[in-house]
Amino acid sequence: MKVAELLIKCLEHEGVEYMFGVPGEENIDLMDALLDSSIEFIVTRHETGAAFMAGTYGRLTGKPAACLATLGPGATNMVTGVANANMDLSPVIAITGQASLARQHKISHQYYDLVAMYKPVTKWNAQIKTGETVPEVVRKAVRIATKAKKGATHIDLPEDLAGMEVKAEPLPVVDEQLPVAADAAIQSAVERINNARHPLILAGNGVTRQEAADSLRTFVEKTDIPVVHSFMGKGAVSWEDEHSLLTAGLGGKDYITCGFDKADLILAVGFDIAEYPPQNWNPEGQCPILHIDSTEAETDANYPATVQVVGDIKENLAKLNAAVSPTERNNDWVSHVRTNALNELDSFKEDDGFPIKPQKIIADLRTVLDDDAIVLSDVGAHKMWMSRMFHTTKPNTCLISNGLASMGIAVPGAVAAKMIYPDRAVVAVCGDGAFQMTSAEMEVAVRFNLPIVILLWRDDGYGLIEWHQLKHFNRYSHIKFGNPDFIQLAKSYGFEAMEVPSSEELKPMLKKAVTMNKPVLIDCQVDYDENMKLTEQMEDINC
Repeated sequence: MKVAELLIKCLEHEGVEYMFGVPGEENIDLMDALLDSSIEFIVTRHETGAAFMAGTYGRLTGKPAACLATLGPGATNMVTGVANANMDLSPVIAITGQASLARQHKISHQYYDLVAMYKPVTKWNAQIKTGETVPEVVRKAVRIATKAKKGATHIDLPEDLAGMEVKAEPLPVVDEQLPVAADAAIQSAVERINNARHPLILAGNGVTRQEAADSLRTFVEKTDIPVVHSFMGKGAVSWEDEHSLLTAGLGGKDYITCGFDKADLILAVGFDIAEYPPQNWNPEGQCPILHIDSTEAETDANYPATVQVVGDIKENLAKLNAAVSPTERNNDWVSHVRTNALNELDSFKEDDGFPIKPQKIIADLRTVLDDDAIVLSDVGAHKMWMSRMFHTTKPNTCLISNGLASMGIAVPGAVAAKMIYPDRAVVAVCGDGAFQMTSAEMEVAVRFNLPIVILLWRDDGYGLIEWHQLKHFNRYSHIKFGNPDFIQLAKSYGFEAMEVPSSEELKPMLKKAVTMNKPVLIDCQVDYDENMKLTEQMEDINC
């Protein structure tokens, strides 16, 4: 078979179901091989969108999808999406076509050293130099992408090599198990937990990645320890649980950060410091950290991991749960924090202001969607509000990118989510800035009849940057832009489209959108005057 055919056969053998990408001259052999493959190739409208789709698939399933680009501009376009998946710890196999081996030693049309380019944004990458090495390269790429902590890998395939004949077969797939922590580490952790007067759990992305939410909830019930979630840890413990301190991650003081001030031990479970810098919640590094994760702790002055329980999070939580003493704690302060945070959202449910306040948009969205719905927040001011106020009962039902945190992820991410879960409502929450970076992927949703809902928060500017500028300088600079007629734009792609005329109409429109069984865009004007009001409110919080 051809080298390209062998590459596809190896990916099939590894269980890869989807490949997202844009074809090019240098990957025509791969494209031809895909015609006879069980892998479904999804033609996207931009390579960044392809990588966002693959990353979302990896985050929701724990399994790698592939994304494909040709050499030169195709490969450079895809870098951002691959970097995003890598920092969000989503397994992705990025594949690039490349110039023939015969012209890589000199300046050549569209040629860049893609192995060097992708090296900083992947866990591992390599160029295939002989056909016989394809099984090894693919096996290694998938193994590294899926082992803790997960992330992106990259395979570069020169065009001349892709068409050559080769005799080889895929390597056996080996299911690698994470180790469990040593008994000494478990005992040390148990002593710390039993002796702590005000322990606090910080639940991160790793709880969801390792499907450890049930184990964490059992541990919480026994130890009576309250739980704060990172943006990417949402749903590890249900927001309805009296132990849940909801979500932290905004800079500055908030109701939720009062818990960190009180803590004498922080149990960081599946937490990645890229999600929420420790200097924001342990500014003097004074509170000891019990690090419970699949890999050892990063070295950080504000993250003093005095005890580390490293390995399979689910199994290690079970071991801790078996050894720790049952405890009842005075958690009145937790109820106080929860009451303040939840009352703040409830107070806006009947707000009739227009443009619509962020709190009202979120309250209506949460009311309309069931607990299994998947909401993907793009990056912008709306992300801060969604992270803080959109509460979840289950993991992976509110997806927020907080590693690289690239704008434009929500629409292509929603496309991938709907492919995986066709029977669940999928909503992309976007600002108008982020939306236009990848809005062309709406065509993919229409082509595959994927009834996603896009809830567009429109303020005609880069709202998050304006928020920061106002906080620092009390004025803003160069953040306003013009917008198209989003209703006509959406309709031109084949979406249903609605513009919200008043606060009272938002909830009925959302209800209609999630039941229409076709792609829908809702254009909603948002009142971002609430941003600075929130800043002032947070400055006045007295723990």
